[in-house]
Amino acid sequence: MTESQVDRSIVERAEKWLNPSFDESTRKEVQSLLDAAGPDLVDAFYKDLEFGTGGLRGILGAGTNKMNIYTVGMATQGLANYLLKTYNDQSIRVAIAHDSRNNSRLFAKTTAEVFAANGIEVYLFDELRPTPELSFTVRHLGCQAGVVLTASHNPKEYNGYKVYWNDGGQLVPPHDKNTIEEVRKIGGPEEVKFSGREDLIHGIGADVDEAYLQELSRLSKGNDGKDQLRIVYTPIHGTGVTMVPKILERFGFKNVEVLAAQATPDGNFPTVHSPNPEEAAALDLAIQRAKETGADLVLGTDPDADRVGIAVKNSLGEMELLNGNETAAILFWYYLSQMRSRGELQGNEFIAKTIVTSDLLSDIAEHFGVKSYECLTGFKYIAELIREKEGVEKYLIGGEESYGYLIGDFVRDKDAVSSAAMIAEAAAWALSEGKSLIELLEEVHRNIAVYQEALVSLTKKGKSGAEEIQEMMRDFRSKNWSEINGSPVVVLRDYQSSQEKDLRNGEVRDIFLPKSNVFQFVLADKSVITARPSGTEPKIKFYISVQEKMEEFDTYLSLRIKQQEKIEGIKTALKLN
Repeated sequence: MTESQVDRSIVERAEKWLNPSFDESTRKEVQSLLDAAGPDLVDAFYKDLEFGTGGLRGILGAGTNKMNIYTVGMATQGLANYLLKTYNDQSIRVAIAHDSRNNSRLFAKTTAEVFAANGIEVYLFDELRPTPELSFTVRHLGCQAGVVLTASHNPKEYNGYKVYWNDGGQLVPPHDKNTIEEVRKIGGPEEVKFSGREDLIHGIGADVDEAYLQELSRLSKGNDGKDQLRIVYTPIHGTGVTMVPKILERFGFKNVEVLAAQATPDGNFPTVHSPNPEEAAALDLAIQRAKETGADLVLGTDPDADRVGIAVKNSLGEMELLNGNETAAILFWYYLSQMRSRGELQGNEFIAKTIVTSDLLSDIAEHFGVKSYECLTGFKYIAELIREKEGVEKYLIGGEESYGYLIGDFVRDKDAVSSAAMIAEAAAWALSEGKSLIELLEEVHRNIAVYQEALVSLTKKGKSGAEEIQEMMRDFRSKNWSEINGSPVVVLRDYQSSQEKDLRNGEVRDIFLPKSNVFQFVLADKSVITARPSGTEPKIKFYISVQEKMEEFDTYLSLRIKQQEKIEGIKTALKLN
């Protein structure tokens, strides 16, 4: 490919980044892209990096479609403009945090400087901190908004920019669309106020840490087994190292080892291919250490400490990974059972889960007489629900299958810090009862139903990949479905049209949730299959959930094997293998 073969509009967009208003390293990088005139030039400049409802997320580098100080500056200028319009008669405060990723501190300082240049007071963490602590800080300091620089669990090439509103939750309507509109009005970096009013930037650290830890400490429901439980914890080179060991200590755990090989924050994540606790390999080193030391529990948090993965010792003494739905089921069962035994359930409580998360969580809530609500994928919708129900119903716990959980409402986003402590407490309690967490999960299944879930994630990179994902979703919506894997399709739910159709009687019902590009099948055997393009990665995800009530003649192991076969059959039927 030569420059003459690249669309002229892309070349012209790139050439604008050669003017002296851009720093020297950026100009050199852009010139190299122009000289090569290849697909990297196209990817860097074929569009603007989209500021979506979740903020920014993209690959680091120079270009309009990359994460750099200029795209971060434009996003911040747009957000500043919206804040000034919304709060035009009062002073505005914004809290800012960042994770361990490459350029996160630079982007956080850039964000702070742009806000300050626009007359907005800024509270910037002195060093890296977990995303949930940023959510807490927004409410704790009475801020109108917050920003955290993180790409969560994405690979090392990525960074991102997430925005929070005054309730500590991520942006939801109307503020998400209104902010997007203001960001899109920014025509280029030349319209950004990059410097001025340094006096408006204040550092924060230990005082907010202490307030956050005190709130977390109040969540504890008991001390049984904590002296015996042995834990290996890994922050996977991320922010969890700043808070998770501290809260485990405050919860009363004495036998905690922070995995030395992954304890140092490092945006290159040198010991893992991907710093995502959803991927088994991310916990390999911690599991190996647990085997060496005889630990009972492995905890691993992602770079911004809003997700936690676990491995637990099974009846054979081996470390076994649990998925997000299984961990959530254990958390919900433990937390609600402890609240009931302590007489803390008053009848006006609720739990929350997302539409792709196991229905076992709703069944557990029903078992304890607690109401449950379902939201679109994304914890911002759970945060919105908490805000809407404040003063009427009491939020207890929420979860999503992608390893995100939230106990209590003083944080308004998924929180791996509190979740890690509560998972450890559940494990200690089970140990005091002579059970492992695996055995506790089996107990939950025997009391409710045996659920098993699987996730198939297909990566489709670049412009062509995005088009392929949209074509797959169109095919799902247009096909006449009768059965999948031998089980009749009984309900089709299209969250984009906000309607579900009962194929047994032709009845069409409204779905009272915001529109979203999600399509769901419900089968006669109660299996649920959901197709959803990711909002943060170049992927389309398929969530499969099967369930079975245990009969007296069933054995737990044989039933689980039968369910695995059913899941594989569904994958084959949908050509996902």
